[in-house]
Parts: sequence; structure tokens; C-alpha cells
Amino acid sequence: MAVENPSLAEIGAILKKSKRIAVVGLSDKPDRTSYMVSEVMQKAGYDIIPVNPTVDQVLGVKAVASLKDIEGHIDIVNVFRRSEQLFDVAKEFDEIDADVFWAQQGLVNEEASTFLKDKGNTVIMDLCIKVAHALTK
Repeated sequence: MAVENPSLAEIGAILKKSKRIAVVGLSDKPDRTSYMVSEVMQKAGYDIIPVNPTVDQVLGVKAVASLKDIEGHIDIVNVFRRSEQLFDVAKEFDEIDADVFWAQQGLVNEEASTFLKDKGNTVIMDLCIKVAHALTK
């Protein structure tokens, strides 16, 4: 069974109404994909919240160790972790106030997807948020 994402039109609507993106696994190294993608999204006007216990700050924003350390509502949790780690991130996502679980291109975990969708959450997997933003703006 493959993970099914919302339509491109639905993804565009999600991106248009969203403001805050928590980025799990955001690196402070400018040559890493997570940094490049998050930098583009920050320049496009999104508030980026780095979620990485091993860094102090990224893109001028203080990093937090986990999703539970973020105050207030999160529109999108964008995940840059290996596919086998997505279920653990999904369980933490389930404990916070967030709208969309988004796993970057190349990342898929059916167990995580089913777990979150069964609870009524929007799940996007195996899709680059920067590419989706460019296609839908």
C-alpha cells in the first residue's frame, strides 16, 4: 500500500494558509538540503522553527530540542529524518498542536502515515516542500 498525498491544489491551499513551519532535523550546515530548503521557505515569508537538539540556532532562529518545546500553534511539521525514524516523529507530532505532518522527498513510512491519518491528521510524504511551494504559488 502506497502513501497517498493530498492533491496539488490541496497542498497549495495548505501552503497559502500556513505561516509557521517546524523543521525536524534542520541542520546548521548551509550545504545540507534541510538548510537550503528551509532558507528558501524562510525567504518566502514562513516562520521557520529549527528542531534539532544538536544545534543552538539555524537561520538566525534559536533551535529547540523537540516539537514539545515549541510554544503555540504549528502549521506544518516538515521532517528531514530517515524514513525509519518517521514513526517516532509522528508520535511526538500527535502530542502537539500542529496541522500537517510533511516528510521530505524520499521519505516514506506507511506506519506513521496510517497512525496520523487514522487520527484525522493531514499527512504529506515523499515531497519536497520547496518544490511544492514553487509549483503552487
